[in-house]
Amino acid sequence: MTSDVWVTLCKCSVKCLNEMQCFRFSSYGYAAITKANPLSIGQTLSSPDGSYEFGFFSPNNSRNQYVGVWFKNITPQVVLWVGNRDKPVTKTPANLTFSTNGSLVLLEGEEQDLVWSIGETFSSNELRGELLDNGNFVLVDAVSGRILWQSFEHLGDTMLPQSSVMYDVPNNKKRVLSSWKSPTDPSPGEFVAELTTQLPPQGFIMRGTRPYWRGGPWARERFTGTPEMGDSHVSQFSVAQDAAAGTGFLTYSLQRNSNKSYTTLTPEGSLMIRWHDGSGWVTDFEAPVSSCDVYNTCGPYGLCVRSNPPKCECLKGFIPKSDEEWNRRNWTGGCVRRTDLSCRVNSSVTTTTRTTQGNDADVFDIVANVKPPDFYEYLSLINAEECSQRCLGNCSCMAFSFVDQIGCLVWYRELVDVMQFSAGGEVLSIRLASSELGGSNRTKIIVASTVSICVFMILAFASYWFWRRRHKTKQNDSTPTTMDTSQDEWKKELKQQNVNLFEMQTILAITDNFSIEKKLGQGGFGPVYKGKLQDGKEIAIKRLSSSSGQGQEEFRNEIILISKLQHRNLVRLMGCCIEGEEKLLVYEFMLNKSLNTFIFDSTKKIELDWPKRFEIIQGIACGLLYLHRDSCLRVVHRDLKVSNILLDEEMNPKISDFGLARMFQGTQHQANTRRVVGTLGYMSPEYAWTGMFSEKSDIYAFGVLLLEIITGKRISSFTIGEEGKSLLEYTWDCWRESGGADLLDEDISSSGSDSEVARCVQIGLLCIQQQALDRPNIEQVMSMLTTTMDLPEPKQPVFALQIQESDSDSKTMYSVNEITQTAIFGR
Repeated sequence: MTSDVWVTLCKCSVKCLNEMQCFRFSSYGYAAITKANPLSIGQTLSSPDGSYEFGFFSPNNSRNQYVGVWFKNITPQVVLWVGNRDKPVTKTPANLTFSTNGSLVLLEGEEQDLVWSIGETFSSNELRGELLDNGNFVLVDAVSGRILWQSFEHLGDTMLPQSSVMYDVPNNKKRVLSSWKSPTDPSPGEFVAELTTQLPPQGFIMRGTRPYWRGGPWARERFTGTPEMGDSHVSQFSVAQDAAAGTGFLTYSLQRNSNKSYTTLTPEGSLMIRWHDGSGWVTDFEAPVSSCDVYNTCGPYGLCVRSNPPKCECLKGFIPKSDEEWNRRNWTGGCVRRTDLSCRVNSSVTTTTRTTQGNDADVFDIVANVKPPDFYEYLSLINAEECSQRCLGNCSCMAFSFVDQIGCLVWYRELVDVMQFSAGGEVLSIRLASSELGGSNRTKIIVASTVSICVFMILAFASYWFWRRRHKTKQNDSTPTTMDTSQDEWKKELKQQNVNLFEMQTILAITDNFSIEKKLGQGGFGPVYKGKLQDGKEIAIKRLSSSSGQGQEEFRNEIILISKLQHRNLVRLMGCCIEGEEKLLVYEFMLNKSLNTFIFDSTKKIELDWPKRFEIIQGIACGLLYLHRDSCLRVVHRDLKVSNILLDEEMNPKISDFGLARMFQGTQHQANTRRVVGTLGYMSPEYAWTGMFSEKSDIYAFGVLLLEIITGKRISSFTIGEEGKSLLEYTWDCWRESGGADLLDEDISSSGSDSEVARCVQIGLLCIQQQALDRPNIEQVMSMLTTTMDLPEPKQPVFALQIQESDSDSKTMYSVNEITQTAIFGR
């Protein structure tokens, strides 16, 4: 059938036309399979955009016929999905149609024998088989338009960008890729690609029941065992895991503008991502590519070095289990420990004992650029130092690794499938007896002497520095030149950063000596005044009080950060003034002050109807996206709250107050601090409890801010019912009961869109999840806000703690903006 020939599947009689049953199939048209219009050999369906084709095909011109989906007008043919993988059509005629019980069936021969069916039946009498623009073949109820069955949920050896492999433990479901038996036989072969259920998950290729390749634990945007899949690649894996619900999904996306791409598992066991550049297929990713990639090539405690040629070594402190086998290049037996550990595991599973060898404790040997071994366990909400201590304090812990974008991984059993790359990979710390890291006595003496000299010099320098600092403090009143010199150096540094420096006399003149009439309000670190420059431009001046808590570090931080950040949803810094004890920041003037002056005011709140509030929410998200992803710096704000959102004359939101913001370098995505600062109620659990902060800390604050904007209620003061439910708890209950649309501020409820409000409530709940891993990143939040994509189900969040007031029986929220407590510096 040529591209310009239409095949008519029924005779267009008067009856046919009256019943609208005359469908045409072509290689460039779009049609559907119905009971009255089956699909026969030689006829095809096309997707509406012409990218995909559905019909009968014979792999490599074999005699067997299969029903499947392939790329249209691509030679040689690339088959993407096969229906009757195990049961080819061997007789003619053959057609694909609907049975009387509502199932899609494949029939062959004059007797119309059943060859294959989808295995499901549907009660609808108006079923249609359609091929969508994404390559998904679906069965649709023509009356309701609901998709009843789809090929994307019954994968073969290939995955397209909008399909996924997945697992659903509670419902005992798993979707995998299974290879063809051979290039001419699409029946399931011996290789399967799947996503594991562990936390974090891994991608695996299984050969029968044995592992063949392992991608390493998932680290937010990559598998740690595939460092070669970096920024240069045009495709990208994505994993969504809900540990509480027992579900996980792996998809991939194409970064370049090509609508032809696929991921496939070959009959030889290779996982490949390919895309079409207009002239041919380009392989963007392939695994395995080296003998080191094959699972556990070097056996337990063996290290496979991905060199040329690849080679097996024993990890430091280990020797081959069998020298004879090792010399014959049979490495599967692996290695064994050379020196017993000082910390020995007790025979009891629940208790451990420590013994020492020569009074030496165990130590860790650091191995860089490795794929983390298999059989890890994840420890949440701890930093790198705690990760090390946890492992050292547990006699069963054989190794640990603190991985960026994951956290702490530990190993309680032998280390298998360890591979070392020439670049990339992670750092693995392996437990050894201390003698394994020791050298000769002479070396030890030299090292000890060197260390002693260094320590002495450091102590001497520290003592001198401390003395000079105390001396300067004592002489401060009598020798003001010290302060002047320090400020001169500071000003010089700021000028180098292209920061505009205002004279104090100018500030005093335009604020009428900081008169009460010029005061705009009181911020977390001091009062804010209004002024007007000579050119008529209005400015806002933040005067930092000496008791505000913002010291030199925060002041410099805010100046340097904001001077380098330029975005329509960030407040613009005009400059600063430093004079003696005075530290002032000069901003562009925001006519409508801060968001809290509107949404929490009983009269002004009606000026912000729902459409405007939704615009503000999107604007804040845009500003956060710039901070986290698009700016020259990667910035975590750490104090995102309603009072730090300023509004210009058109009510456009601008994020302000960067005194607590932190920059992240390179691949760093989280940090830890002993000085927890910010506003209680907006702090994420991991930050308030452990000092660990990341982009996900801002996401948590954004979620709280989102709910405040929707409800018009403060997180710090809202309670309802006899139980004194917090805003978060009340939101959760309302969302579960009614979807959340009724949470919109009642004063503007008439302007609201129920679907938009309910969607925003669900996004807010996703942002305030207890585990940072469960929260979306800002890119995902933006997609949720600006598209109609399906949203994941949030888990029940952690609600703010309640504390008992000493003077009454009433309860108040722990998360109050104005209070502070020991070890947490509230604002």
